[in-house]
Amino acid sequence: MAKETWVGFQEKDRLFDFIFQISSNCLAFEHTTPSATQKVTFKITLTSDVKLPYKVIKVAGNTPFSAVLKFAAEEFGVDWHSTAILSNDGVGILPTQTASEVFLKYGSDLRCIPRDRVGSF
Repeated sequence: MAKETWVGFQEKDRLFDFIFQISSNCLAFEHTTPSATQKVTFKITLTSDVKLPYKVIKVAGNTPFSAVLKFAAEEFGVDWHSTAILSNDGVGILPTQTASEVFLKYGSDLRCIPRDRVGSF
């Protein structure tokens, strides 16, 4: 049988403060750790090429999507200033979002097309 120990008011207050401090530190740690380690993977296909080459890019979730766009365009050897990224449904993706936002909205399969090739044969 467990022995009960009575604690005075001051000890209880210090004990509650200590427990609250530990629990708030644990909650803050839980909220910051997953976002720092979250990774997002994209398969980006160059649709202007007949062979349809693709690159698989894995980045941190908080990476700006403009960096993903720039890296993919440079990997394909096209100018990133005149390149658009589209979803498989044909919806254009704004590069002002983070990589995790794009992944949640459009998925992992994306298409890269240089804008000067749009509408040409």
